[in-house]
Amino acid sequence: MPESRRLSLRSPRICFSGSLCLVVFIASACSDGNAAGLELDGAVVPGGSYVWELPPGFPEPRVPADNPMSYPKVELGRHLFYDTRLSGNQTQSCASCHRQSLAFTDGRALSVGSTNEVSPRGSMSLVNVAYAATLTWGNPILRALEEQALIPMFGEEPEELALPDQETLLTRLAADATLEFLFADAFPDEPDPISLGNTVAALASFQRSIISARSAFDRYNEGDESALSAEALQGRDLFFSERLECFHCHGGANFSDSFDSAHNAFDAAQFHNNGLYNVDGRGAYPEPNTGVHSITGDQNDMGAFRAPTLRNIALTAPYMHDGSLGSLEAVLDHYAAGGRLLTEGPHVGDGRDNPFKSPFVRGFELTDTEKEALIAFLESLTDEALLTDPRFENPYAP
Repeated sequence: MPESRRLSLRSPRICFSGSLCLVVFIASACSDGNAAGLELDGAVVPGGSYVWELPPGFPEPRVPADNPMSYPKVELGRHLFYDTRLSGNQTQSCASCHRQSLAFTDGRALSVGSTNEVSPRGSMSLVNVAYAATLTWGNPILRALEEQALIPMFGEEPEELALPDQETLLTRLAADATLEFLFADAFPDEPDPISLGNTVAALASFQRSIISARSAFDRYNEGDESALSAEALQGRDLFFSERLECFHCHGGANFSDSFDSAHNAFDAAQFHNNGLYNVDGRGAYPEPNTGVHSITGDQNDMGAFRAPTLRNIALTAPYMHDGSLGSLEAVLDHYAAGGRLLTEGPHVGDGRDNPFKSPFVRGFELTDTEKEALIAFLESLTDEALLTDPRFENPYAP
């Protein structure tokens, strides 16, 4: 357990953040030589070297050399993640589209920004995003959380948080004494720590800290044989079978083949066409959701999307990049058919015949009993402790 240093608390000030009134103490550190943590208003915040709490089989995540993990930085990032001042009209925060109770998704088919503009894609889960080789549904270039944070903050296609400029953001943040203290603690060597670069560094650090590894499946692998039912074990065997081939795209510690860690010689940035659409009979996906193709322009990348993690998948419906499959049952039916046949609506076509479809999506027979077993296994990947873990909760909540 990291040591703590006690801070003497001086000069109470009152500040307001939304409707929450906080008493903020401006603290000065006692010179006891133990700069490994801090104690503030009765709560101990660990400091010093960041310690990953990882189970067997989980490698240490890759962290940029210019943004090392620290407890103060993660805590600052948590405050920023839930702060509505990160949106232009101050109505939304990062957490608006990434809710802890839904494994950091939003339960929508397509996410909705602060200006009510609807995104063409759904919000991806942030669970174990530290292990993601790429960070969106279909962009093979965007790989750093620090860079990704700028897109919802300032991007215009679509508008999400819709900040007008960085000066507006920094003025808002600097006016809050709590954040002033947290920025100074997270970046103690900087004379003016409240900056855009430090904002996205802290947000990225918080997101990397959201590790999910306490599901029933994990407990079973750690020796608790009662953690999985016989039905879930049957589903596990089906999932990892060559007959169904689920594990080829959803394997490894994070149940995704788009995986990176500190020990990887190279990251595995994978994208797949799973036969969801075939609107012209030649493999086309509906605009603007053409996957990696929208970045590269290469027809062979048409409909190629990242396989998301299946951890907590039972909580993150609806499914696929556009939320077009509403349940796990519908997802299993899709893969059992080897793609989706649409006979009406604007996207008529037979995805089973998509020429760019992954060879692993070839269809299979599945009985009702086997489908129930597979769903039981997928439900065993839910990390209940994650959903109420105070390390990830809204610090502004009453």
